[in-house]
Amino acid sequence: MRYFITGGAGFVGSSLADRLLEDGNEVTVYDNLSTGSERFLEHARTFDGFKFVKGDTLDPQPLAGAMRGCEFVFHLAANADVRFGTDHPRKDLEQNTIATFNVLEAMRAAGTRRIAFSSTGSIYGEPDVFPTPEDYKFPVQTSLYGASKLAGEGLIQAYCGGFGFQGYIFRFVSILGERYTHGHVFDFYAKLLKNPAELEILGDGRQRKSYLYIQDCIAAMRAVIEKSGATVNIYNLGADEYCEVRDSIGWITKELNLRPALKYGGGKRGWIGDSPFIFLDTKKVRALGWKPALTIEQAVIRTLSWLRQNQWVLERRL
Repeated sequence: MRYFITGGAGFVGSSLADRLLEDGNEVTVYDNLSTGSERFLEHARTFDGFKFVKGDTLDPQPLAGAMRGCEFVFHLAANADVRFGTDHPRKDLEQNTIATFNVLEAMRAAGTRRIAFSSTGSIYGEPDVFPTPEDYKFPVQTSLYGASKLAGEGLIQAYCGGFGFQGYIFRFVSILGERYTHGHVFDFYAKLLKNPAELEILGDGRQRKSYLYIQDCIAAMRAVIEKSGATVNIYNLGADEYCEVRDSIGWITKELNLRPALKYGGGKRGWIGDSPFIFLDTKKVRALGWKPALTIEQAVIRTLSWLRQNQWVLERRL
């Protein structure tokens, strides 16, 4: 297969590219390198079937040209800066919704008809059913990020109905693992490097979240694409467990052999749009025979280990 990955130099995209190339496929990575890194593509570059195109999903013509000849699109490029969405609301609109429209139009121009999309569990807002299933009542949006991703989902579904596309919509929990470049493990580790004696925590530390290891995420996506052949396929991807933020802090500080004073910001939410409880129902994907290999604790520790060995990532971000 000839695959096209937007955001392919990022955390999830580069990891996916490696797996696809290792299985003998051809992969074109399309990335503007605003948050992705060419260092994440070092393994991919060892394969003859790999191609890198530096480009932006907000530039429609280069996007369509780069996609030509590809059979399947993984649209992973996005603004994932959930915390500061209200500081720059147009960014979510442009980089998540308009960019998705551009990808779909590029697919029409290139004759490509199959797309997988990285959506988010945040589209459920603050539900009252846990674990939250894919057919949960249409949710009230609580973050600009979630709203922009839901709009992307709607566009993909409409293109499937109007132009004969086939869509795979994956609603992720937060992903952990090697090449991780943002999120709570990154933030806590960076803070503890600066001040091992104290750790500031947004909210009250009781926020409950589910997480998924990167390789388990990739395996789940590929299982769905292989086994689910509907016109529109919507799947939650996550673990069958969750943890409190305080649990994760305990695992991290124990691994670092630190006992910092914990300073809580207070309140149920760390920021505007932060859902205090995210736990997705994954029975649908598990029915295909998939299950995660790592627990959340194992994924947190593995992520921390990678960050400790790759501190250039922190230097690049901070």
